[in-house]
Amino acid sequence: MVNIPTELLRTLVTVVDLRSFTKAAQALGVTQPAVSAQIKRLHHLLDADILDKSAPGVLLTPIGERVVDHARRLLSINDSILGLTMPGPPSQTIRVGVPGDFILPFLPWTLAQFRLRWPEVRFQVRSGHREMFLRELRQGELDLCVGMSVESVHDSQHEWREEAVWVHNPVYPYDPNAPVGLVSFGEHCAMHQLAVAALEEIGRAYEVVYVNSSTASLAAAVNAGLGVMILIRSRVDTAGLTAWDDAPYPKPADLYCGVSIREGDGRVALEQLADAVAAALNPRGVPGQRGRAVSPIAMTL
Repeated sequence: MVNIPTELLRTLVTVVDLRSFTKAAQALGVTQPAVSAQIKRLHHLLDADILDKSAPGVLLTPIGERVVDHARRLLSINDSILGLTMPGPPSQTIRVGVPGDFILPFLPWTLAQFRLRWPEVRFQVRSGHREMFLRELRQGELDLCVGMSVESVHDSQHEWREEAVWVHNPVYPYDPNAPVGLVSFGEHCAMHQLAVAALEEIGRAYEVVYVNSSTASLAAAVNAGLGVMILIRSRVDTAGLTAWDDAPYPKPADLYCGVSIREGDGRVALEQLADAVAAALNPRGVPGQRGRAVSPIAMTL
């Protein structure tokens, strides 16, 4: 029987969450070669490619995504067992899921302020898409998530609508007869889904020319003229982009943004954190309305 050391799984999850071997090494307190060696050893133990070596950055293969999902559950159990015997005051770890780095300018300050009121709370933050997070909430593997979707999630703690717009750089070589080049967070992203739906509505062919989880990287690709993308208007300026309001494509539908929390115990802290996150992302809304929209109209943050 082959046993997988938990430190290898923890290294893999850290690399995936931080999207960087260098940042993972810093977070784990080891060298980057040590991180690379652990990932290589894990590849050898599983006899499978977990990371897509042909893609830039950190991108999981299909089997890699399944491995990471199982690794998170195993590490959660491991940490829970250690918590049974470790001395010290009781603490609560809130597992938070966010859509890439899309809300990171707002999230750290919000979490830091929350810790002033709840000093015993710890956070585990990772990125992904809303559908995956909602499934993990139902399974008890996640405590709170922030996400965007093309449809309303009616049991969200808070939900509001955001106006979506096309963005581009005038240097982009627009050709009505050529496929539209899409810059994208990936097919799971609601903004990608809006772009595809808008183009298919008018029968326009498209090709995904650049995929990345970093807003700054995608903005650089758009500004370089590689392609176009859809972004919510409230993030256009902070991303260093310009809304393409007269784009020759259908106007995108609004996106639903929301904060959801799991059922079960420990919900007092979760509800207060959800209120704080919603207030930071949607300051015109009225936090604290459980199961109802924070605002019924499109918002500009």
